[in-house]
Amino acid sequence: MIATKDILEFETKVMNHEAYGNPYKWSARDFELGPGLGRGKFGHVHMAREKKTGYLVAIKTLFKSQITKSNCERQVMREIEIQSHLKHPNILRLLTWCHDEGRIYLIVEFAAGGELYKHLTNAPHGRFSERQAAKYIYQVVDAVEYCHQHHVIHRDIKPENILVALNGDLKLADFGWSVHAPSERRKTMCGTLDYLPPEMIKREVYDVAVDHWCLGVLLYEFLVGKPPFESEGQDKTYAKILAIDVHYPSYVSPGAKDLISKLLRMSSKERLSLDKVKNHSWVQQLYKPRNL
Repeated sequence: MIATKDILEFETKVMNHEAYGNPYKWSARDFELGPGLGRGKFGHVHMAREKKTGYLVAIKTLFKSQITKSNCERQVMREIEIQSHLKHPNILRLLTWCHDEGRIYLIVEFAAGGELYKHLTNAPHGRFSERQAAKYIYQVVDAVEYCHQHHVIHRDIKPENILVALNGDLKLADFGWSVHAPSERRKTMCGTLDYLPPEMIKREVYDVAVDHWCLGVLLYEFLVGKPPFESEGQDKTYAKILAIDVHYPSYVSPGAKDLISKLLRMSSKERLSLDKVKNHSWVQQLYKPRNL
């Protein structure tokens, strides 16, 4: 049994941590590695236990040689800097980070339920019920709204980048493509093919509304089991996105269709605000946050 005072001591150290120059400096030696949780572009993720308290975390190990080879040093450091400052119940918490000669270790909150994508593929008929989808989209939207309030654009929202906590709540994760954009005007093309908004495909300057588009795609995938513009090949996918060629199965309710259609708008200025997404009648009928 882990003593309460030990948990409080660990969490106090976490709360006092700053990404640079933290008073309590962890190293990989402070943690006992457990089972593997997955692999990423630059390394792997393991469950781990802090030796002194027994506190469960996940450790994302990145190999510096692979980061350097891919010329992604700035991207990785930007991810660390951004995520270390985000503190929201539906965002995966970066607790601290450390490094040695060959590796960078990101110590993050442990989400026992794993990737949301696996829950989606294992759900009946490979899709979520409308009640479940309403809960999930509310929580993701709340997290993204918090990001935008702190001038962060995620740019890669999808089920694979969302984790499930032990209590069933969602945790937005993987800020590898995120950017801190006080001016909110960017031009870099990034993200995942099926989720790309029209302005990225057209190489136009864009703002936080790219995330609004991704939320519309995400909700469709929650309800149908696949993204709305999924096609064979990049060109066909681009064409469907630019035409906003969306077809709804008969089981998708009018309310869900209305919400999705108000997010999948060609003009970024016409996309529904995140506050209005949370207060949309379809969401409100199906999900009531516990804190309300």
